[in-house]
Amino acid sequence: GAWELTPSELASGSDRIAWAARSWEADGIINVQGDEPLIEPAMVERLARHLAERPEDPMLTLACPAEPEALADPNTVKVVVGLSGHALYFSRAGIPYPRQPGGATPLAHVGIYGYRRRTLLRLAALPPSPLERRESLEQLRALEHGIPIRVLLGDAAPPGVDTAADLARVEEILAGAADS
Repeated sequence: GAWELTPSELASGSDRIAWAARSWEADGIINVQGDEPLIEPAMVERLARHLAERPEDPMLTLACPAEPEALADPNTVKVVVGLSGHALYFSRAGIPYPRQPGGATPLAHVGIYGYRRRTLLRLAALPPSPLERRESLEQLRALEHGIPIRVLLGDAAPPGVDTAADLARVEEILAGAADS
């Protein structure tokens, strides 16, 4: 496989993958974030298949039902999805607020994106947006600039690595997988 060493001044994962994608011929690009070491191949395949079958979607990602303890954890990014299947907002806060029982299921974002190459290059050319800077979430740049993000729903999010405790848990999982 090929690899690219990107300039250190690039601020986000999307900016780094866009820098590399300038020389790629592919129309669809999948970006698995580095804090998702246990992402399932089926999740990558699902986004790739959607990119191939639904050219009208410029950008997509994945979300799964959020565990109750994740709602208060700022390391778990939450997403609210509209009736169209597009993201309305991503936040480190617990959204949607549970004012009434029932209604929308809280969703945890999974760090994987699918892009049309032209969308990715456009996104990287835009300056960081106010909400992106406030929440430190690069996908808000797309929403603030009117780029729709299709959200595919999954069953359960794989454990990500955001803290030292997460790293220890994932190392234990990987060690157990190697032993079997």
